[in-house]
Amino acid sequence: MAEQKTYTQAGFDALQKELDYLVTVKAEENKKEISTARAYGDLSENSEYDEAKQEQAKIHARIEELQEMIANAKVVDESQIDESVISVGSIVVVESDKLGKKTYHIVGSYETDPKNGKISDASPIGLALIGAREGDTVIANVAKGSVSLKVVSVTRYNA
Repeated sequence: MAEQKTYTQAGFDALQKELDYLVTVKAEENKKEISTARAYGDLSENSEYDEAKQEQAKIHARIEELQEMIANAKVVDESQIDESVISVGSIVVVESDKLGKKTYHIVGSYETDPKNGKISDASPIGLALIGAREGDTVIANVAKGSVSLKVVSVTRYNA
């Protein structure tokens, strides 16, 4: 059985949107590409056909991957969350001597985007912050040692 992963509602919706796009648009476009390439003749020396078939394999592999991710997803129920405790979906402002003042949005691993402040709940900083509250100080074991983070504020993302 595949590992269950936690997602925000937005992250889960993004998975479903990508799956829908691949099934309804990309797979259909690919079928047409294969059909067009077949019309070029001898398939043994037809690079367009080979490329289209390779693309088909990639599309179907990603569809299967997304279906498994969705089947094993755990979506955070915002109504059941103590908003003062850091969890998936929290927006956290921290201060550190090493990093200065930073804002992080704690998300599921599929949703990470460090350049935009979205860090995984399974990342070193995310792991250290999960369960903390405003005013707490946590230690995160990062690649360059450890860093002390003081939690300045905890809020929730409201789409």
